[in-house]
Amino acid sequence: MHWRAAVAWLALLMGGTPLLAAPPAALPRIVVGFANAAHSAPGPAGTTGSRYDGSGYAVGQSASQQAKQVATAYALHEVVSWPIQALAMHCVVFEISAGRSVAAVLAQLSHDRRVMLAQPLQEFHTLTAAEPASGYNDPLYDLQTNLTALGIARAQERTQGAGVRIALIDTGVDAAHPDLAGRIVRSHSFVPGPAPPAAARRHGTAMAGVIAAVANNHLGIVGIAPRAEIEVFEACWQLAAGADAAACNTFTLAQALAAALASGAPLVNLSFAGPADPLLTALVQNGLKRGVTFVGAAAEPSAPFPTAISGVISASGSEQPVPPGAFTAPAQHVMTLRPGGEYDFASGTSVAAAEVTGIIALLLSASATHLDSTGVMELLRHNAGAAAGVLDVNAALARVSGGAAPAVAARGTH
Repeated sequence: MHWRAAVAWLALLMGGTPLLAAPPAALPRIVVGFANAAHSAPGPAGTTGSRYDGSGYAVGQSASQQAKQVATAYALHEVVSWPIQALAMHCVVFEISAGRSVAAVLAQLSHDRRVMLAQPLQEFHTLTAAEPASGYNDPLYDLQTNLTALGIARAQERTQGAGVRIALIDTGVDAAHPDLAGRIVRSHSFVPGPAPPAAARRHGTAMAGVIAAVANNHLGIVGIAPRAEIEVFEACWQLAAGADAAACNTFTLAQALAAALASGAPLVNLSFAGPADPLLTALVQNGLKRGVTFVGAAAEPSAPFPTAISGVISASGSEQPVPPGAFTAPAQHVMTLRPGGEYDFASGTSVAAAEVTGIIALLLSASATHLDSTGVMELLRHNAGAAAGVLDVNAALARVSGGAAPAVAARGTH
């Protein structure tokens, strides 16, 4: 019998309603205090024991009797009780029956000499402010102020770049980064010698993250076009450990550009700059004639390739003077990916080029008809804001999709 009673009590504690939790159709409840003489001298502060009644402090016979008498006199039902040594008081939570109001019962109790205190059982709430809903569960999203500046969250309600393949000509990319899962479709290397370690693929990994880091995967960041696919053409090599600086040459870039054109990718990201180069210029111009869109990083006049080529979209940082004809995007302290599953900030017009590439991927994905390089350029220019080169991606999306839900077309061949 004792064992069965213990099991029943344990079940109540584990699965039953807590004693102070109001039932679905809760009756009003009040707290009433009765004098309860201390049985031992109060201990010093911090030594009241692990329970409300303190060490050695219990309910006196007089307080217990008074509680029962008051319950009978006012038709109250005891729910739970506990003694408070510091106040020399025994407190009881009563439930009021018979449809009476809390105010009426408390008014009656205020004249009863047996009662030290009578008040409503009140409810309190924490004051932690709710975080504004971003629509993303990626933990570093709030650090991506560039996405807010560009209006990307709203744009991604229309499209996230699905069906668009981007050729990234850069260093290699750490395709094993968890925030690029499924985004890197193929990688080709045109750099002589053994394959570099993942740690030597910083710049390409950072650009790939800005463009297409996976959204809503409970990891890291959100790419501008998180459902776009990236094909990597490794033509550059890192110059020093732990640094983004990388170099390429005519030979490696020419091979990468030719392969990118052969792949049929409609969009090519060139986050680098250098001197005018006839061979590379001829390859880019050949792609432009095919309708391929190229995005390059704006640089000093001494490094005109590729942005000085007519038809190449030039990207500059919005925090600096804008070269003529360039489009701007935030280029300082932009959160992105690092090899080995890491994250960090990156700065420079390379980042701006990757952002503009991601924006164009959104436009290509949302367009119901094919957009070639000329059409993309006209669309960007038509929807640049009053400030030089400032893109309004949402206005461009509304224009390209006619204000309706975007039609996502598969791309990748010409």
